[in-house]
Amino acid sequence: MSKRDDMMAALECREPAGSVPIWEIEFQAWDKASGRHVVLGKEFDNCTPNEQEKALYDNAEILLTVADEFHYAALSVPNNYWEQAPGILAYYILPGEARYRQLQILRELAPADLMLVAGSGGVIGIPSSENYVEFSYLLFDAPEEIDEMVRNVLNHGINEARRLQDYGADAVFTASDIGDNSGLFYNPEQMQRYILPALYTWSHAVREMGLYAIMHSDGKLTRALPDIAASGLHALQAIDPVAGMSMRTAKDIVAGQLCLCGNIDCGLLLTATPDEVYTTTSELLQQCKTGGGLVLGASNAVQPDVPVENYRAMIAAWKDYGRYD
Repeated sequence: MSKRDDMMAALECREPAGSVPIWEIEFQAWDKASGRHVVLGKEFDNCTPNEQEKALYDNAEILLTVADEFHYAALSVPNNYWEQAPGILAYYILPGEARYRQLQILRELAPADLMLVAGSGGVIGIPSSENYVEFSYLLFDAPEEIDEMVRNVLNHGINEARRLQDYGADAVFTASDIGDNSGLFYNPEQMQRYILPALYTWSHAVREMGLYAIMHSDGKLTRALPDIAASGLHALQAIDPVAGMSMRTAKDIVAGQLCLCGNIDCGLLLTATPDEVYTTTSELLQQCKTGGGLVLGASNAVQPDVPVENYRAMIAAWKDYGRYD
């Protein structure tokens, strides 16, 4: 069976015939892993059109080479948000139309057994820091304005998913943080009004396109897992260990209704020893792979500063404990 078959089985909550698939929602250590340089963010924006086209092909070659080394069953393409905050380095992004062109080139060059995943949006999450206070007041003082935001984000996400499909995406995700380390940001009434209906509509629209629908959210989501599992999503990514989320407990709660992705602590990958990463990964696989519905990866972005030997320790544990046969 191919890696793609394994990924499809996991997303459909079946036990793969081969191995637990590996996928990262955002891998940022391309330069370290490859010894080459991926051109993204503002560096890409400053290139001439000819330089940009060359960079997109070079990027694709690097991404696909590293994906092959790490046995990825799926690969996320760069996102299209554009970080302008002073002092903040925007990394895994491409501006404007370049993102679609990168996806198109990846589809052209990628092996047939590699799924391509892209962020479409579709569901609102916790507001950014500059809008946090205003948004929080609106939730109680002007809920109809939040309704309008929800509709706009949902419609944009569905339209974006269609466009990403046209350029070669096999799966799309909405990065929609709805919780933090203490629990859900939205109260039960707000979840029922703003989050769950949009998640249902988005995920079913994506399914009708023939794509896989994935949601990312950090935070302690245990209380919301039954509703998320019933929404129509294929998968939930993060299963945030910093917020106390246990993959084993989450799998028991969703009971084969929802594939779960991630759970290897990003901080562990950044600061631990290779032996510690290997142990954590092997324990996760041994405890949680039975029955399928599991995709291995970090709980969030694999940062540029992650030691490559730590990431390779995660892959080594997968080689030893990730197979089903």
